[in-house]
Amino acid sequence: MKEQEEDLIQNENVPEEDKQDNLEQKSDNLTDKEDNSDKKNGIFSKKKNKEAARIKELEAEIEGLKTEKAELNDRFLRLFSEFDNYKKRVSKEKLDLISTASEKVIVSVLPVVDDFERAITANEKVEDINSVKEGFELIYNKLIQTLKHFDVEEIKAKGEVFNTDFHEAVTHFPAQNEEEKGKVIDVTQKGYKLKDKVIRYAKVVVGQ
Repeated sequence: MKEQEEDLIQNENVPEEDKQDNLEQKSDNLTDKEDNSDKKNGIFSKKKNKEAARIKELEAEIEGLKTEKAELNDRFLRLFSEFDNYKKRVSKEKLDLISTASEKVIVSVLPVVDDFERAITANEKVEDINSVKEGFELIYNKLIQTLKHFDVEEIKAKGEVFNTDFHEAVTHFPAQNEEEKGKVIDVTQKGYKLKDKVIRYAKVVVGQ
């Protein structure tokens, strides 16, 4: 109240022109305040709209990622199932291959068995020892040829330099000369290899 009374007193002492200017100035100030308020409200509204739009974008992106995740998970499960089936199929094929390979070897060896049986029967009535020897030699050669057909070869040993990759030393024996030192001078059991793989080492006597 006092401030209003003071303003009235001051206004009474102020000329009319100055009063008019003061009123205009106050009106302008009020207008400026309203404009600033509108601007602030407009900026806040725009910011709010941008945030809402951004939230919608993020929500849409999240939904897209969820869908992509579900698709990838489904694809992974399918691939895993296919790979598991592939492993089972390969394992079965390997077992079948091993079984088939064994079957081929056995079928190839059976004729040799037949030859031995015929030789045994024939030898019961044979008196000539030389014919018996020839029969056994023929059967032996046939067996060796069968083994070669399956890439089975004898490991060279006697007279060769001792090699732990192919030979197994049973014992050492004094060499009769310098050339025999470090070499195989006798074979107690032949060794064999399947292609490049040793399937049985040759048991040998090494000169020293």
